[in-house]
Amino acid sequence: MTDGPDSPDTPDSPDTPPEEPIDESPVPEGVVEADERFDPEDPAEPASEPVEPDEHVHIDSYEKNWIRIAVATLILFFIAVLFAGLALGIQVPSDEGRVDPNTLGETPPWSEPGLRTIVDGEEYDLYIVASRFSFDPNQVTVPRGAKVNIYATSADVQHGLLLHDTNVNMMVIPGQVSKLSADFNTIGTFDFVCQEYCGLGHAVMFGQIIVEEPAEDAVDEPEEEAEEGE
Repeated sequence: MTDGPDSPDTPDSPDTPPEEPIDESPVPEGVVEADERFDPEDPAEPASEPVEPDEHVHIDSYEKNWIRIAVATLILFFIAVLFAGLALGIQVPSDEGRVDPNTLGETPPWSEPGLRTIVDGEEYDLYIVASRFSFDPNQVTVPRGAKVNIYATSADVQHGLLLHDTNVNMMVIPGQVSKLSADFNTIGTFDFVCQEYCGLGHAVMFGQIIVEEPAEDAVDEPEEEAEEGE
């Protein structure tokens, strides 16, 4: 007689995996069993509060130091520019217009450069044309205490104009008119040179502004000496 399928003596089928033994050891404290974990889809579970993002950006102390150095550098630079412009009188050359370098000889006032009187004894305009390797004019005379507005342009290549012991230092470019002003309160000779290399004769390119005593003062001095002699 063949045993039925429900017979306890029926051997296990080779395709049936053996049952794993159930671990009935106690669960350690703090460990949550699988069936006790939070199920977000369970309506009975309380909804968790949304987490607000942290709005504070963390900056490393090393980066903060470099930010402080950068800000301090900008402040010092700004103070230096103000001091140079207000206390030392350093100016940036202004662009006073355009002129054709090929027709300077036909364009006033460049056709006759030189000194123009604005207020006698007080203010003058000086027009200078730079060309290789000379300034035109290369020597002018002004009275002590005069303000001279210097206008310069080039007839050929790029030059420069550096007037010693003053704040005049500018590039002289073909087609562009540059302007700077200087006050001459000291008697003496002020040399100006080309500080932009313009060719083999660059070293001999220079000029002079001679500051003399005003004519009225020069006339009064002999009279005073004559009175003292009497």
